[in-house]
Amino acid sequence: MQAPAMLRLNTNDNVLISTRIVEKGETPSEGVTALARIMRGHKMASGAIAKGTPIRKFGQIIGFAKSDIASGDWVHEHNVEMGALSHDYAFSQGVKPVDMLPEQDRATFQGFRRKNGKVGTRNYIGIMTSVNCSATVATFIAQEINRSGILKDYPNIDGVVALTQDNGCVIDYRGVIFDIFKRTAWGYATNPNMGGVMMVGLGCEGFQIPRFKQAYGVEEGETFRTMTIQETGGTKKTVAAGVEAVKAMLPAVNAQKRETCSASELILALQCGGSDGYSGITANPALGAAVDILVRHGGTAILSETPEIYGAEHLLTRRAVTQDVGEKLVEIIKWWEDYTARNNMEMNNNPSPGNKLGGLTTILEKSLGAAAKGGTTPMTAVYRYAEPVTTKGFVFMDTPGYDPVSATGQVAGGANIMCFTTGRGSAYGNKPCPSIKLATNSDIYRRMMDDMDINCGDIIEGVSLETKGQEIFDMILRTASGQKTKSEDLGYGDNEYVPWYVGAVM
Repeated sequence: MQAPAMLRLNTNDNVLISTRIVEKGETPSEGVTALARIMRGHKMASGAIAKGTPIRKFGQIIGFAKSDIASGDWVHEHNVEMGALSHDYAFSQGVKPVDMLPEQDRATFQGFRRKNGKVGTRNYIGIMTSVNCSATVATFIAQEINRSGILKDYPNIDGVVALTQDNGCVIDYRGVIFDIFKRTAWGYATNPNMGGVMMVGLGCEGFQIPRFKQAYGVEEGETFRTMTIQETGGTKKTVAAGVEAVKAMLPAVNAQKRETCSASELILALQCGGSDGYSGITANPALGAAVDILVRHGGTAILSETPEIYGAEHLLTRRAVTQDVGEKLVEIIKWWEDYTARNNMEMNNNPSPGNKLGGLTTILEKSLGAAAKGGTTPMTAVYRYAEPVTTKGFVFMDTPGYDPVSATGQVAGGANIMCFTTGRGSAYGNKPCPSIKLATNSDIYRRMMDDMDINCGDIIEGVSLETKGQEIFDMILRTASGQKTKSEDLGYGDNEYVPWYVGAVM
């Protein structure tokens, strides 16, 4: 089935979305003649729009005309501005009951059940760092293990990864940076995809390993070890000692074997990056359909990237299970408005240049499409960055929109699998959390087939969101059971551990 040249997404919209390049002078849809060349994913006015009039897409306001726009004209940042919006949050008024499946009817996957009851989809050993000064040593330890070939004797281990970071020293242990980093580090150390962890420090940094262990009541054992470069005797001795410590872990980590687990044990991180004009039409709502299926099976999905739901938060507050949950989201939105203002920025600094080339004009437009990843089920909880996610169903976590930082918070919160939508072609993967890449359009899927796992561009050609949602859900189960994603095949994930630093670096 050939896609129509222009799409009207809602009867209240005053723009049409192009599915191909429409040349000036063409009359592709609804008798409207294009007054300019309209690129794929971009918007064309379906009628005359007077200056100051709201621009509507998805039936929602995405901005205001900053000049008169003629019927058939290209609608983008040259003639659209943000304007001021006042949302009705209508707390909990749109909550719909979920038709939960009985336990015996829920889907299953083959996962690693840990002693604490959590279930992993991968079985990694992580070499974590308390400070940037130990990053090189941690990297050397992981490299020594991986190139030694010893992992061939331990087939149940997915790999050894160095999770390095660029702070940890000049931070106040009483401050917000320390609190967030402590949560993030502990969240990674206890993520169910981690079979074993070793933390390496320098010894004199602000983020002291003993204080970290004390805060969480951690004791060293066969799958958790710590050491510092200063106490061990320098770089070479620490690398050697670290390699031996990891080798000692291998039998215990390899002893973990996959077993049948309920889909209710899945915690799915939702990400989008390199978005385009198709993101809110194809991949994001299709992922939302998969989220609805997962929630019916008792699982959990985490929507994040707060700057990228800005302007669409009123759609989420309507789904909050209680007013308190909805107000927590609004409180976070207000924090971001203050945060950007204090740093001489504005929320409309996002979308990025690449997003705009793909057809997205304002953050309102981007957010309305991004929020579609969350499906339609009730929002059961709102979490701060890297807080442990303990509530089932659809939840929200406050994170920046920058993908590596956002995903790091979700994985620290307990995500054991991830879906990542992209229209421009984002190159991303994660260790220890496998990332399934969903292409919003068929062109990027064909051009980046080595990176993309699923093509959602065929939705434009007639594939239903429900069918694509089921396809995504089925791949989530296969990936959770051990099937590698394209990003795993490529080796992504060693550089994607990026904690969020909020506060003063002294």
